[in-house]
Amino acid sequence: MAVVGHRTTLEEYITSEWREKGLSDGLGAVIMAIADGSRLVQEQVQQAALADVLGATGDINAGGDIVQRLDTASSDIFVEALSQSGHVAAIGCEEIERPVIVEGNVADGYIVLMDPLDGSSNIDVAVSIGSIFGIWQKRPGENVNDDSLLRVGKEQVAAAYVVYGSSTVLVLATENNVCGFTLDPEVGSFALTHPGIKIPAECAYYSTNEGNNKVLDGPTQKAITLLRDKYSQRYVGSLVADFHRNLLKGGIFAYPADQNRKDGRLRLMYEANPLGFVAEQAGGAASTGYQRILDIVPEQLHQRAPLILGNKDVVEATVSVINGS
Repeated sequence: MAVVGHRTTLEEYITSEWREKGLSDGLGAVIMAIADGSRLVQEQVQQAALADVLGATGDINAGGDIVQRLDTASSDIFVEALSQSGHVAAIGCEEIERPVIVEGNVADGYIVLMDPLDGSSNIDVAVSIGSIFGIWQKRPGENVNDDSLLRVGKEQVAAAYVVYGSSTVLVLATENNVCGFTLDPEVGSFALTHPGIKIPAECAYYSTNEGNNKVLDGPTQKAITLLRDKYSQRYVGSLVADFHRNLLKGGIFAYPADQNRKDGRLRLMYEANPLGFVAEQAGGAASTGYQRILDIVPEQLHQRAPLILGNKDVVEATVSVINGS
């Protein structure tokens, strides 16, 4: 049997290459807390039916969506892991109406906004789901409160997401750098498997819900038709899964505004900003169809936004058609 060489673990990456890039130990601790939480969530996902965490709770979350039982479990896991990291000052979560302000208001702390379990509609049918995190550093001397979480996306210092699928992969983005780490379930640690991720130059796929086409305006329908005529469709219905495939293979994800949802469907702070940051650091782009995602000044924590992201040239061409240019 061939012996597989040693792969750099996430912890080794943070304590070596991380420091070479001038990134702080505090930010590293936040990332490790996310990794620790994701291992626990992965166990819940793998044993979902046996652990009796399938199905809805009967509650509606702050964004108006039906809460799945695994949503609640994942939220609790990540809030606890991040709160105990010693470097998180506040946590905003799709499943929680008000932010969690961590006791002690850490001096050099970070603000983490998260979707603890993306793709809830796919939980019960064993389709890939994920977790999404945007990370901002608190302002010097700031006494963190609810308004402290309303930060522009381009101010993120890092973003991450986790895919729970055929393997569990954590993708981490910092300035001009995106890497992927795969969980080794035997040892319980993440190993570097995708260094230096860049979106391939060639766009292979488009990902959108074609069932919404009838409620799109004319220019947006035209934009989707042009994508359909040129690329192969791949659509899972879990944002993280669709984005992850397109990040590695080349593609564009589109959930544009429509006549029923003029403000879009996805959450700006928990989904669009973090994945927009990842896309840009990997050479891609992210837009509402009218504005760069990372330039939006948020007005509400649970604000929604249209989202088009992926290969930069294809995003720009799609946005141009939507704008009638």
